[in-house]
Amino acid sequence: TAETRDRYGRNLHGSSILVARRLVEAGVPFISVHAENFIPHGFTYDMHENNFGMLKDYNLPVLDKCYPALVSDLDARGLLDSTLVVVMGEMGRSPKVNAQAGRDHWPRCGFCLLTGGGVSAGTVFGASDKHAAYPVSDAVSPSDIVATIYHLLGIDPHLTVDDLGGRPVPIAHGGNVIREILS
Repeated sequence: TAETRDRYGRNLHGSSILVARRLVEAGVPFISVHAENFIPHGFTYDMHENNFGMLKDYNLPVLDKCYPALVSDLDARGLLDSTLVVVMGEMGRSPKVNAQAGRDHWPRCGFCLLTGGGVSAGTVFGASDKHAAYPVSDAVSPSDIVATIYHLLGIDPHLTVDDLGGRPVPIAHGGNVIREILS
């Protein structure tokens, strides 16, 4: 309906998240929605320039609209407990603003938002220093996040898959499940 489209946002992200919800309802087991689109200011996902303008004028309003719409719709349909929603980027952002008012890649500290699918609601795990430069408590690695996602999907995170040479490669690259966030 027009009301539903408005709740998710009449943009590429809102439409993509609404399609993802419909795919969940249809029983599709894995859906990935990427933020690889352009706006007049450049890339929306890689804010090396105009970081604060893009966050204020586009990225955060879009996320603030489509994410709660998705979560509340999944919950209302009884699908949130069996659906894991993951919001994250490829890495963190530098604590220092560059000369173009942007923030560059920073793999030392980032974020990951997990909702539903076996995650305890309202849990905050880990903390950074006041500049968001380095973890100060409960640091986790990307491998730990991957291991946790595999675990929540019912896949053994210690499973190995043989590479082309027949050598076993751990699918979670040695990560450990973050048990403190599980419901």
